[in-house]
Amino acid sequence: MIKTNLNYSKTLSMVVLLSLAILASCKKDQDPVDPVKPEKPVTPATPIAPIRPVTANSNPYVTQFFEYTPAPGQFINTGFGTAEVAKTILKGKDNLLTLGAWGGYVVYGFDHTVLNGYNKPDIIVFGNAFNLFAEPGIIWVMDDKNGNGKPDDTWYELRGSKYNQEGYVRNYTVTYTHPKNDTSDVPWRDNHGNRGYIKRNIYNTQPYFPKWVTGSTYTLKGSLLPSTNIDDSNPDYIISRSFDFGYADNTSGGDKVDISNAIDKNGVSVKLKGVDFIKIQTGVLYDMGWLGEQSTEVTGVADLSIVKLDDQ
Repeated sequence: MIKTNLNYSKTLSMVVLLSLAILASCKKDQDPVDPVKPEKPVTPATPIAPIRPVTANSNPYVTQFFEYTPAPGQFINTGFGTAEVAKTILKGKDNLLTLGAWGGYVVYGFDHTVLNGYNKPDIIVFGNAFNLFAEPGIIWVMDDKNGNGKPDDTWYELRGSKYNQEGYVRNYTVTYTHPKNDTSDVPWRDNHGNRGYIKRNIYNTQPYFPKWVTGSTYTLKGSLLPSTNIDDSNPDYIISRSFDFGYADNTSGGDKVDISNAIDKNGVSVKLKGVDFIKIQTGVLYDMGWLGEQSTEVTGVADLSIVKLDDQ
């Protein structure tokens, strides 16, 4: 029988345990450690435009004029087609402004945010349409996301009845060229290879190309509406019918539009709580013979929630 020294055994056990602990520690240090995964980048939420509430002093009509860029036309450079005339549209509906041929536009602002009401139209645009003769224009809206009081955010087209129908073209552009002399027709070309002229007539003899446009050409862009509403089979009696809904200068008495029909540059619906600015743009490119070019006209723009109309 072999005898064991108890103290020696205890000492040996402690050494063994300490060695195992050190070994385990070294092994743990050598094991790969999962790196701390960085948090996924957070996509900033779409800024919500500040709401400027309606007050007792709010005007139902547009009160700010920002830009007038018409296309050439028979009433440009006359008492219906200058920046000074565009300013007379403010705060009422007693004057008339022409936007010229396709692409011509005007930009206005309200003194408050026009709220997007539930399931009802929000804005009315007054024009010069009458029975069997309309000159439909595209309507664009903008909310003041950056809150600086300027129309420098994103424009959204209000989808009308001809959206995505045959003849409707998004991202359409037309370049107008200053003619060699002011008594000549104004040449145009589009981004689809088409060319033509804004033709002069015997009734309006002033220059049709805007006098204040510098340079020999300028280009307008937007959405093109089909010209299927126009019937010129009888040149002496040309008809230009209204579209079903959603356009300026489209029906007699004004055109009511819904902010809920706003779409982005990809045609996707956009939810806007309200809008602060509006742009109206001639939507049809068509020569109507002795009647001249198809040209949207504007006489006023108002917030339906506070304006008093004759039919209300």
